[in-house]
Amino acid sequence: MAQHDQQVPQRAWWIALIPLAIAYVADLWSKEAVLANMQEGERIPVLEPILTWHFIRNPGAAFSIGIEYTWVFSIIQAVGLIIVLYLIFRKARTLPWLLTLGALGGGIAGNLTDRLFREPGFGTGHVIDFIAVHNFAIFNIADSFIVVSIIIIVLLVMLGKTMDGLPEDTGDDAKYVNS
Repeated sequence: MAQHDQQVPQRAWWIALIPLAIAYVADLWSKEAVLANMQEGERIPVLEPILTWHFIRNPGAAFSIGIEYTWVFSIIQAVGLIIVLYLIFRKARTLPWLLTLGALGGGIAGNLTDRLFREPGFGTGHVIDFIAVHNFAIFNIADSFIVVSIIIIVLLVMLGKTMDGLPEDTGDDAKYVNS
């Protein structure tokens, strides 16, 4: 028989607000620091040649894909945030899922805030990116929270850790129904 994970009370959704707030505030704070202290296109060596602060405004998705469709990414992020919040409030009942979904929500909210409120306008705003890793994309703290959260979600799913903490229904019981 499969072991189930320790569930938290149904009203424990507030636990997810902790990583959500940390991710969101860290992202907004870091972007405001970049805007206040750097010129667009400026590079500041941090751990050369591996890590550099390189301020860009990204109208697209990862690797600046789809720069003509910024509004589409705004819609996708808004829908994604709604789904994450639904999962937090209605489905997630274990600490790993609540913390991971909270971090994911904070990352999505950080980039969505840029899309909604930064230039050139509502829904078409450019995301502030500044973390440049050698031979890789330029990204931000929100992106980091999103990627790490998705990796953890994949691991949770691979390990059979369900959102509600109950054992997965593998369908094995079906063979006993008509016995």
